Amino acid sequence: MRMRMMMLWLCFLTSVALNVFLLAYQNRNHEQKHGWSRRAAEEAEAVAAFNCSGHGRAYLDGDGPVCECNQCYEGPHCSFLNFSHRCVVDAYSGDPMYLEPFWMRKQNAESSAVVIAGWHRMSYFFQDLSYISPQLVLHIRRLHSLVNNAVVHSKHIVLGTGSTQLISAAVFALSIRDNLSSPAQVVATAPYYPVYETQTDYFRTARFEFGGEASSLNKASGDVIEVVTSPNNPDAQLMNRVLTGPNVKAVYDRAYYWPHYTAIPAPADEDLMLFTLSKVTGHAGSRLGWAIVKDKQVSENMKQYIKLAEIGSSKETQLRALQLIKSFLRQGDGKQIFRFAYETMSNRWEKLGKIMSSSKRFSIQQIPPQFCIFSDRVREASPAYAWVKCEREEDRDCCAVLRAANIVGRAGSLFGSDDRYVRLSLLKIQDDFDLLLRRLSILVSQEQGGSRADSM
Repeated sequence: MRMRMMMLWLCFLTSVALNVFLLAYQNRNHEQKHGWSRRAAEEAEAVAAFNCSGHGRAYLDGDGPVCECNQCYEGPHCSFLNFSHRCVVDAYSGDPMYLEPFWMRKQNAESSAVVIAGWHRMSYFFQDLSYISPQLVLHIRRLHSLVNNAVVHSKHIVLGTGSTQLISAAVFALSIRDNLSSPAQVVATAPYYPVYETQTDYFRTARFEFGGEASSLNKASGDVIEVVTSPNNPDAQLMNRVLTGPNVKAVYDRAYYWPHYTAIPAPADEDLMLFTLSKVTGHAGSRLGWAIVKDKQVSENMKQYIKLAEIGSSKETQLRALQLIKSFLRQGDGKQIFRFAYETMSNRWEKLGKIMSSSKRFSIQQIPPQFCIFSDRVREASPAYAWVKCEREEDRDCCAVLRAANIVGRAGSLFGSDDRYVRLSLLKIQDDFDLLLRRLSILVSQEQGGSRADSM
């Protein structure tokens, strides 16, 4: 009996030892298979959790983890607001950082995260030998079908490094012609986005040149490429082409034609339309845009331009864009990001409007409410920019007036307009917007003969 008990005990110990060995072996294999992704995720989580007091951010590619502080915030954890004469409010750039809080929500952070293996898409090409992800194109089509802001059926999708590159690709593609007796005139209606002029001038060839204000070419007989921005940058008006005729071709820049910024009265259905990821999701740094093109040959000419310029868009960027679009299309009705963005922007316009309504020195653009097919109601516009006008006769340089109050905007003359106007960006992080409101409140109170303290 004693011998039998010893044999049973030995079998038990052997079984335990074998299970422990197998478990260790499995864990080792799991580590070998998945250790790289676990370490990458842990590192990303650690940096994301680094304490910057809500007024800065640490990044994986930083010198860190070290906080990069928001404007006017200081200290190792960005906890000190230095609202002194040194604090300059940057309202110059169209950096859409206001969408950052949406992606920091736990559910969105999880669904949008991408871990990229070292061997991810090392080739120049996708399997079909193209430079464009078929899955990304499919999801771009689904995105427009959801929002109903553009007709995509039977049209071609061209990817580029943001809409900036696509503008240049479109101009090149549309200027290809047999007769080169005179360059095609690239025109726009003022106030227009400055890149149209600066980029066209920089890349000017015998095929095209910048021709200035569109209305000045009403009687022109040569080839014309009219760039139409709708909603317009800077004043957010819904625009239409002003030139017609067999020699006129149009490029519609639809970067802001999303329910974040404007009512969508009808799906856009032009022959060549440009969109950009940055104004949908906020990811300006990813540098991805797309063109929706009716004519196949024009789309092929644009692709050829992008191929010669940089052999297509980054595969990592395309993967990130795909994951971002997937992440919100798969949640509920897919409209969460648009609700968040519209609520944020409309709230900012409400606060800005209250301040500006008390001023006789400054005014901002007025856009009438419209019915929006996305929202299924009449709604106010909530543009990306305030197009501010200095009303006093002596304030001929509105940008300088605001600069004296430590507010940096973009001068009207850059948009082919008058310097009595200045564009102020409302797209930046909440701290920047709050500081902008404070500076503007001080300006308006001084106008009224009052005074405000520079403290919160």
